[in-house]
Amino acid sequence: MSRLEIISRHPSGTAKMPPLLFVHGAFSGAWIWDAKFLPWFAARGWEAHAVSLRGHGNSEGRDRLHDFGIADYVDDVLEAADRLSAPPVLIGHSMGGMVIQRALAKRRFPAGVLMASAPPYGLLSSTMGLAWRSPYVFQQMSMLMTFGEKAINPDAIRRAMFSDKMPRAEAAKYESYLQEESRRVLLDIGGWIPFPVLPPRDMPMLVMGAEEDLLFPRTEVVATAMALGTQPVFMPGMGHAMMLEQDWQSAAERVEAWVAAAVTAEAA
Repeated sequence: MSRLEIISRHPSGTAKMPPLLFVHGAFSGAWIWDAKFLPWFAARGWEAHAVSLRGHGNSEGRDRLHDFGIADYVDDVLEAADRLSAPPVLIGHSMGGMVIQRALAKRRFPAGVLMASAPPYGLLSSTMGLAWRSPYVFQQMSMLMTFGEKAINPDAIRRAMFSDKMPRAEAAKYESYLQEESRRVLLDIGGWIPFPVLPPRDMPMLVMGAEEDLLFPRTEVVATAMALGTQPVFMPGMGHAMMLEQDWQSAAERVEAWVAAAVTAEAA
């Protein structure tokens, strides 16, 4: 992909290594990381980058969005990584978590972080669970997937993405950035994947869940961690979009502490 949007925030002094590459989820773009996470990590001494996958944000391909599959998104992450100063730690949210799982299966990186990630075996279980947990949000998310971001009630987005602590006015600010998602990608990952693509078992992985996540609740996060051979951690009082929540800094601190320890252990 010749024109990928990569938003980069650099520290004022010598950067810690390795760099960090953040990958957004469905219906989103690199903006979701730049709102809070990228400036915070840069201020803490990290080279922090976020890529908009093709057809998202300011990357090219919006007019061909529905032609793209999950493998194309994986290629975008690998291309973005090649443009950085060194191989980065990959940090993926939601659908972006599945993208980085597959990127880590194709190439060795220092570590991977999954935040409220889509599970490697697909979305069938979580989608059916959502229909039981919240029929209204399930119906509205189905409208979003089928007809795009203008077809749904903004309150459904707030309930799907955030905890009850998120003020309506602040949630509305982010809702205006949402966009369509590739129907081909949703088909790629929306069902049951019997033979999931997994990173190597020795790859350092952090699996983070949000205790109030409607989309990927505790059972899904635990299953993802088991598939990757690790133990999950959960952020209390948070919804799906941890990087935008009221207590977003505690999630950032958890990621930073883990990355620093994992990189040190990998280098030892």
